[in-house]
Amino acid sequence: MNLKITSIIIFLGLCIGLSKNIQKRVDAEIENTFEIETFSFLEKVISPNVAKTLPATFAKDNFFEIKSENELLGYAYVSKAPSKTDDFDYLVLLDTDLVIVKTKVLAYREDYGGEIGSKRWLKQFIGKTQDDDLKYQQNIVAISGATISVRSMTNAVNNLLKSLKILRSKNIL
Repeated sequence: MNLKITSIIIFLGLCIGLSKNIQKRVDAEIENTFEIETFSFLEKVISPNVAKTLPATFAKDNFFEIKSENELLGYAYVSKAPSKTDDFDYLVLLDTDLVIVKTKVLAYREDYGGEIGSKRWLKQFIGKTQDDDLKYQQNIVAISGATISVRSMTNAVNNLLKSLKILRSKNIL
C-alpha cells in the first residue's frame, strides 16, 4: 500500500476515535479478510433511540461500513467485553449479508485466558448469522482457564447477532 493511502486510512481512523494501535489491527484484518489494499472505513450511525433498545452496544465509533470504490464490502464492529479483571477489545467483520467472516481479539489484558485470541477458537464464529443462537459449551467450545472470557465473547457475539437481526427487521441495515 502506498504511503498516501496509508496516511488517509490512518487519518480516518484517528478521526473516528479508535486508538492508533487498535485501528492498525482493524485495518490489517480488513485488508487480509477482504483481500484489498484500499478501502474506506466509515462510521455507520445507529440512532440513539434505536441503539438503546439493542442487546449490543452501538455507540459512536464502534460500527463501520467497509467500502472499496464506493461498493459496500461489509461491516466492522469493534467493542469491548469483560474478562476476569479488565476488558478486552475485539473485532467482528461481517459481509453484506451480515454473516460473520472474521472475529479477532485485538487487545487482551489478562495474564490468563488469552487463548480466546487463537485463530482456531475464533474460527467457530465464522459463518454465524443473525439466525444463530450461540451457547457456551453447546455450540461454542469452552477453553480451560478462560471460562469468563469465553462466556463474555460468546455473549458479546450473540448480542451483536441479535442486534443485527433487529436492525435488519427495521430496514436500518
